[in-house]
Amino acid sequence: MRPEASVLHLDLDAFFASVEQRDKPSLRGKPVVVGGVGGRGVVATASYEARRYGVRSAMSTREARSRCPHAAFLNARFPAYRATSAAVMEVLRSVSPLVEPLSVDEAFVDLATAGLTSYDEATLRDFAEGLRARVHEVTGGLTASVGVGTSKFIAKVASDLDKPDGLVIVAAGSERDLLRPMHVTVIPGVGPATAERLRRAGITTVADLEDVSEEELVRLLGKAQGRGLHQLARAQDDRAVVPEREAKSVSVEGTYDTDLTDPRLMAGLVTRQATNVAERLRKNGLSGRTITLKVRLHDFTTLSRSTTLAAPTDAGPTIARLARGLLGELDTTGGVRLLGVGVSGLADWIQEDLFGSDDDAESAPDPETEVLPEPPEARIWWPGMDVVHDDLGRGWVWGAGRGIVTVRFETAETPPGPVRSLKVDDPALSPWVVPSTSE
Repeated sequence: MRPEASVLHLDLDAFFASVEQRDKPSLRGKPVVVGGVGGRGVVATASYEARRYGVRSAMSTREARSRCPHAAFLNARFPAYRATSAAVMEVLRSVSPLVEPLSVDEAFVDLATAGLTSYDEATLRDFAEGLRARVHEVTGGLTASVGVGTSKFIAKVASDLDKPDGLVIVAAGSERDLLRPMHVTVIPGVGPATAERLRRAGITTVADLEDVSEEELVRLLGKAQGRGLHQLARAQDDRAVVPEREAKSVSVEGTYDTDLTDPRLMAGLVTRQATNVAERLRKNGLSGRTITLKVRLHDFTTLSRSTTLAAPTDAGPTIARLARGLLGELDTTGGVRLLGVGVSGLADWIQEDLFGSDDDAESAPDPETEVLPEPPEARIWWPGMDVVHDDLGRGWVWGAGRGIVTVRFETAETPPGPVRSLKVDDPALSPWVVPSTSE
């Protein structure tokens, strides 16, 4: 641990849902659920208004609808989230060169390089409040919860203690007193299975965990996890704030509203996913050796198959051919709910090999030119989508079906706007794309 509270963790509150409420005035103060909107969708984020009804992340959309039927259920708009995240990360990097993003909505900041003259509570509070105010400004009104402590573990725990829009500073020397009454699941890596194993051993709180020897924890949980929990239960965490987090894998997957049974359609979808993975690899100057196919069957059984090349590749046809080969090894006749393609064993160099031959590139279906059936969930208009009408201006899709698309015409800069129902093929209506700022 550090001798002073000099690690800050910032977590944007209900991030996806908050961006939607910011950009859609009619949804402010109302329940919003972002994620898959179909019967097999999963909640990515729920606004705090929806959480009051018991809606939580990772809950099925079907259950979320039963708990909060009056919520707005929207698909995710990742370009809007990435742009907002980039603005936040720029603010954080302006105060310290050591910023470690964990995801689009949270990051660690090393305050030891932030130019603070003191780490007393008053100084830290002024600094953190100023940072939160700047985040509020650059995001157009989003709030962030912040924790400050002597380690990454303590800072992250602290940021969860007063959500939303809170600030908690844990002074050096008070960490163990803070942790002792908490449930063991506050410690990273303690999920339901580990918590149940600990419960059977009479361990439910961090205080209980603190009383158990390292040897006993290793016996219960294994060497790596046992040692890790023994240290964290005593607030011992010396991990540094690392500005660049190395990616371990690149993957793309999709969940489908209707079971897929057509082998040709599945092969085409896998090819598209492989092409997207390859594009992301090349964009980041990476390549990988291990190609993995993930399949979730009709009965929710999840299967994973992998193959490893002799040398790394970033070639879409190579990845696609191997992924299709893995798909062909599985029995998918009962139907498939999810398909995913990933590449791991990443490197920053490429060596051409026999798997990337020109013949392979020619024989692989081209997702841009070959006419493939659209997946069942594909729609022209989806809930939450940004659109623009030649006469009515900008708005967003509330819903669509039976030849009609319902649009609310409003933006972040306008009051709540009117709702109009239009034909899905209305020539005056089109998707609206955020203009690129790169010239």
